[in-house]
Amino acid sequence: MPSSREEFWDRSSYVFIGDSRGSRAFPKLSYEGARKLGKTVYAVDPAGGTVEGDPVYADLDALPGPVEAAVLEVPREETAGWVGRIADAGIENVWIHQQTDTPEALQLARDRGLRVEHGTCAVMYVRPGFSPHAIHRFIMKLTKKY
Repeated sequence: MPSSREEFWDRSSYVFIGDSRGSRAFPKLSYEGARKLGKTVYAVDPAGGTVEGDPVYADLDALPGPVEAAVLEVPREETAGWVGRIADAGIENVWIHQQTDTPEALQLARDRGLRVEHGTCAVMYVRPGFSPHAIHRFIMKLTKKY
């Protein structure tokens, strides 16, 4: 039986939200993983630019189409604000990347009725096959935290 984290990737369209203006890089690995699975993917980063040749949008309202889920990998101090924007955009599923969740963001997500994954790296679940993340996946399965 698949875990809720595995089922998160059963949707067809995703937005990946990063903020590369600071020290964090855009969440390319999860973006690329979903793209390789044939998912419709969009990138949002206030810094703009491109990722894998695709345009990066400044905010959710600039997206050319609807999405079913969001992967959020921004600095902790921005997480709750983005959770609110995700809910306002009608996106019901969100993955808050490990070490970027906050009690306020998680409470806001619950209050807004979002289905949330958090506390671990999305890449372990979206990129099948062997990689450093596969080692983490194996350890998580051994410790029953997968």
